[in-house]
Amino acid sequence: MNQNYLISIVGPTAIGKTALSIAIAQHFKTDILSADSRQFYKEMQIGTAAPTKDELRLATHHFIHHKSVLEDYNVGAFEKDALEVLETLFTTQNVIVMVGGSGLYIDAITRGLDDFPKIDVSIRKTLNATLATEGLEHLQKKLKTLDPQAFESIAIENPHRVIRALEICIGSGKPYSSFLNKPKVKRNFKTITIGLTAERATMYERINTRVDNMIDQGLLDEVRSLHHLQHLNALNTVGYSELFKFLNGEWSLDFAVSEIKKNSRRYAKRQMTWFRKKEDIMWFDYQTPVRQIVESIENAMR
Repeated sequence: MNQNYLISIVGPTAIGKTALSIAIAQHFKTDILSADSRQFYKEMQIGTAAPTKDELRLATHHFIHHKSVLEDYNVGAFEKDALEVLETLFTTQNVIVMVGGSGLYIDAITRGLDDFPKIDVSIRKTLNATLATEGLEHLQKKLKTLDPQAFESIAIENPHRVIRALEICIGSGKPYSSFLNKPKVKRNFKTITIGLTAERATMYERINTRVDNMIDQGLLDEVRSLHHLQHLNALNTVGYSELFKFLNGEWSLDFAVSEIKKNSRRYAKRQMTWFRKKEDIMWFDYQTPVRQIVESIENAMR
């Protein structure tokens, strides 16, 4: 086999991507790259559903807990780092597995980043000030007006993503979404993308169960240990921001947990919106036997 293949496993949160990625990596005797931007940070283990120590022992993983929330790390840096790792791995292996639910980070590796115009930094400063004084919902409404397509596709609960989209809209005078999905650079590997899915009710039930398990595993203690860093962008994410509000005395614990479940369901819906726009994904029900998925991958390679 002379062609190099990247097996990309995508799908909504809590659908079973980690287990499948390990099974496929073991079949091909290869490594796994994580493209889950929340799992990069070593301080965030329970709330990001990162692979457990036992799971990490089953296959060699890259980009799991390799950064601190105190470090500035973005999709551009990830693209550069991941491509360097892939180049090294492909010298000894023909197949590598990549797994994650962060669509932007996955696209950065498989297709390259979109080319955005340079924007005056004062626009971002103004938007950050607006976020502080009027809140995220105000910015979300503004984005919905300026770019409804971006509002439906980006991680709308992430203020960094909302501000990024808005600064492009305001600074360029064009919708943020108009700069997306342009022809990208060609990679020296072929990507085969596997998507896991389930009925919506099943998907939501799995999410609710996962959140309950996270609480049982000590998520509140994990968030409490990061309380003094709650201003960091990396921590402004589902599972953490809600519990910060509990610790700040704004919400009850029960309400905070219910909000984690609700926002996780919303996130899963947006993930599926993103992935369903991709025409090259081979979709499988989350209960499909691994052997059947492997056979489909091997057929695609042929």
